Amino acid sequence: MSTGSRRPKRAARTSIAVVAAALVALAVAVAGCGGSSYAGSASAGTPPPPKPASGPSVKLASTSLGKVLVDSQGRTLYLFEADKGAMSTCSGACTSVWPPLTTTGKPAGGAGVQASKLGTSKRSDGTTEITYNGHPLYTFAGDSGAGQTTGQGLDDFGAEWYVLSAVGNKIDED
Repeated sequence: MSTGSRRPKRAARTSIAVVAAALVALAVAVAGCGGSSYAGSASAGTPPPPKPASGPSVKLASTSLGKVLVDSQGRTLYLFEADKGAMSTCSGACTSVWPPLTTTGKPAGGAGVQASKLGTSKRSDGTTEITYNGHPLYTFAGDSGAGQTTGQGLDDFGAEWYVLSAVGNKIDED
């Protein structure tokens, strides 16, 4: 009789072990399927948030307008004439067209960029935007590749946008 009484206990222990293993596997699978908070906004057609700068944040590149400031990926950087000093006035819909150049650390400069002119400013959304010569820096969504300057001189969101020279002044074609 002792053999008969052991089998139900052994079967019960085996069943409990199988159920426990299945629950652990399920928990791991559920945790692995968690999405990012961006996944929901991507389906709504919202552009991805600006990527923080890494490596040399600001450098010089040759364009049709001469040597201008660009980000680490070669995208032209712009100033917004509505900005008041180092404080950005571009927010909301403006940032989807003119993404600010943000960073999570100290900005770095490439060849021809004066490190003393690089700075940062806190944006209203809490991110840190890179500034140069006191101007918050932006890229333009209409520039599809490195070195393009299609945002130059546009009057958008209440003021004009200009590329910057190595000294940090706007380059005005006029």
